[in-house]
Amino acid sequence: MRAMTHEPFRVVPSDGTRPGQKILSLKGALTSTSSPVFIEALHGVESPSLIIDMTDVPSMDSLAIGALVRAFVSCHKSGRKLGLVGLNHRVHNVLQLTGVAPLFETFTTVAEAEAALAQ
Repeated sequence: MRAMTHEPFRVVPSDGTRPGQKILSLKGALTSTSSPVFIEALHGVESPSLIIDMTDVPSMDSLAIGALVRAFVSCHKSGRKLGLVGLNHRVHNVLQLTGVAPLFETFTTVAEAEAALAQ
């Protein structure tokens, strides 16, 4: 039997197409063990708009919600905008079940988030 390989969680930072926007593309499951990598990447972002692309996040546990809430609080306190992109059904359900979904603006695509957060 062939063993399943799991790519390690990683965060790929990039500049948005508009000035003052930063994109953090998350790759892999966001869990209690991988969230420190995400939190570390958040510390390096000070742009006026932050887009967290979760298109490649297949699942997320309730403990990792704290990392997203930290991102929200950090952006809210400093007057920055935050948007989540590409939430699949499973990730969206975790946000709903934990009651934090209303905190976040969500978008289908990065381009949609860039346009909305530029206003």
